This record gives sequence, structure tokens and C-alpha cells, in this order.
Amino acid sequence: MPKVIHPSTHPPLPPTTEDERLSWLRLLRSRRVGPATFHRLLAEHGSAAAALEALPGVARAAGVPDYRPCPPGVAEAELRAGAAAGARLLTCADPAYPAALREMPDAPPVLWIRGDAALLARPAVALVGARNASSLGLRMARALAAELAGNGHVIASGLARGIDTAAHGASLDRGTVAVLAGGVDVVYPSENRALYDRIAASGLCLSEQPPGLAPQARHFPRRNRIISGLARGLVVVEGAAKSGSLITARTALDQGREVMAVPGHPFDARAAGCNMLIRDGATLVRSAADVIEALPRAPAPEQAEMPLAKAAPPRPAPGAPALAEAPDTGTGSDSAATGPSGDTAPPRPLRDTAALHAEILARLGPSPLAEDQLIRDLASPAQAVTPALVALELDGHITRHPGGLVSRTV
Repeated sequence: MPKVIHPSTHPPLPPTTEDERLSWLRLLRSRRVGPATFHRLLAEHGSAAAALEALPGVARAAGVPDYRPCPPGVAEAELRAGAAAGARLLTCADPAYPAALREMPDAPPVLWIRGDAALLARPAVALVGARNASSLGLRMARALAAELAGNGHVIASGLARGIDTAAHGASLDRGTVAVLAGGVDVVYPSENRALYDRIAASGLCLSEQPPGLAPQARHFPRRNRIISGLARGLVVVEGAAKSGSLITARTALDQGREVMAVPGHPFDARAAGCNMLIRDGATLVRSAADVIEALPRAPAPEQAEMPLAKAAPPRPAPGAPALAEAPDTGTGSDSAATGPSGDTAPPRPLRDTAALHAEILARLGPSPLAEDQLIRDLASPAQAVTPALVALELDGHITRHPGGLVSRTV
């Protein structure tokens, strides 16, 4: 991959004093100064303090009169907020800063991090996808994340609902990095608070935004460039034709990263973006073996000998069709789904029934799914799910297939 060299003959020296760190933050948080402008100013003036002094003159030359850089108090408050959140400020000149990000022309000048910074030195794979993911999509994300993490790769994603959540959860014990759109201490969505706490304890959370900042719509595309920038390759599991996952894929292509996608049913809108990527040349992914084969050759030597064959079911074996599975013939769901006496469940309120119907339809797609696996995914008793499936079948919303499989009617 060609390296992008910032307009300087030497990389910037890391700030070693509190005043220098303050100057870096003031320069970056100044109006009209983004990452690319920050790097240019630092290269031209040699230090953040010198760039701050020159900034009003640069602004006047650009037609912006009465320009004032970020006040010291704002940067000081950010440093205090970071310390209160238990976060560490990492600059792009710090040896611990991820080398892959440093190659980008708009590399974040600073990152706020919580957790294990050593993960940034390991090879990473980005795994993203739909927030309203299907059951098969979630299972595929978990299988890919677990197997890739077991083979020495850190899993990078965005802590969003759906595919991101599944990827983080499956790779927690081996290494996962959550890139946040808001401040490193702001959990979005709030339902992922427990997952965020676990990642901060055993993985890594990071953000380029000031601590305490609530994420806004414009922050997510910028967050996505960091997700793909951290990784050697990007895998999209499910994504609509117009989605944030597709924006991340385009960004990854611009960054020279390998782009891969899991195919899906042509009638499933959640797979439209993945199918388009494959049509346009992205690597088709059926298993973690496909991902590893497509990645640039730089495996972690101490973990390169861990074979994929040791992965536990229900992860798909190499060569198995993506997002398709055989009926689960095990008995894992029987004890959890069947009541102790076998009695019929009491009638559910209409609102609860409607919510269950909506959740079932959200989990299903055109590709058939085993009914007992659906029950496990829903974490609901079988005596509640089974009547709902019958009602949805009578209404024409789902279709039953041989072998105990069900799918959403197209």
C-alpha cells in the first residue's frame, strides 16, 4: 500500500509537556482547522504553538477577518474531561499511535482512548453491517469475528446495533476495538452500555472527538474512516444499497484497504449493498478463511499457527454457503424453550404480540432459518414464539420449508 506523506521532511515530534499538549488541542479545535489542515500547519510551522501564532494571519489571507484560535480554557477543559473519564490522549506522533492510521492524509491528529492501547499494534480487520440485521447476518458476524480473532486479528467496528454489536461481542476475549462517533465516554446507542464497559475493560474504545461530546449525524462518516483506516481489510456482512456500511466500504477503497462482503439473498434489501460490492469486485466471503486469504500477508507470528479448523460450531466451515445453514438438529434449545410442565402459555397482550411479530419479521429474511435457532435468537419461550409463527404464516408474512425452516415471504 503506498504511504501518504504529509508535507514535511520529518514526522512531527510528540508533545512532551502539558503546554505542548495544550497547543496541539487548541490548534485542532480551532475554527476551520480539520485534520488535513492541522497536519499542513504543523509541517509548515514546525510546532503547534508556532502554528497557533500564525493562524490569524493565515485566516486573513484566506479572507477570514478577526479570526481567533481556540481559547486555552477550552483545551484545558477537554484535558480535564478526558482525565475524569479515565481516558488517555494519544497523538499521531506517539509511538503507540496506529501506523495504519498515520498513513492517511486526514489522520486524526489526536485520539482519546480507553482500554488496552497494545491492541493498536496488532493487525486488525474491520467488520461492519446493518443495524437491523437478520438472524443469519448476526450469526455470520459472530462466526467471522470469533474465527478472525482466534487467528490473531483485532476486530474493529463502531459499537452500533446489529452487526457491530455481534462482532464486538464475539471477539471480546481475543481483542476488539470500538470506534465511537461521539466522545470516548459517550455510549451510543445507550443500550450498549454493558458492552461498552466490557470493551473498555478488556478491549479498546477510541474517538477523535472531545470527551463528553454527543454524536451528531456528521460525525459518523468521519468515525467510519477511522474504522476502515485501522484495518488491513473491511468486511461488510449486511448492508442496504444506501447505507453507512457502503460509505465505509468506499472509504476503505480510497484508503487502499481490501474490501470484502458476505453475499445475501437477492430479494433481501439488507443484502443489496453487499451484492453490489461483490458485483463491482469486492471479495466474496463465505467464512473467515476467505477473509484471511484476501488480506495482505502480515499475520501476527505468535498467533499465526492457530488453525481455523478448531473453531467451534455453529460457525460455518470454509466453503459453506454464506448466510445459509442447515437445520439445527441439536437439543440446545429444547430445555430453554419448553416449560417445565408443557402447559400452554397464557394469552399475551396485543401490544406484546405485535412487538413479537415485528421482532420475528426483523430477524427473518428470504433465506430459510431453522425455527429452533430463531427461538434461541429471540430469547423467548417456544410456547410464545410458535403461535406467533402460525399467525404470521396464516397472514402470509412467513413461509415454512421442509426440515423445520422458516423464511420471510417476499
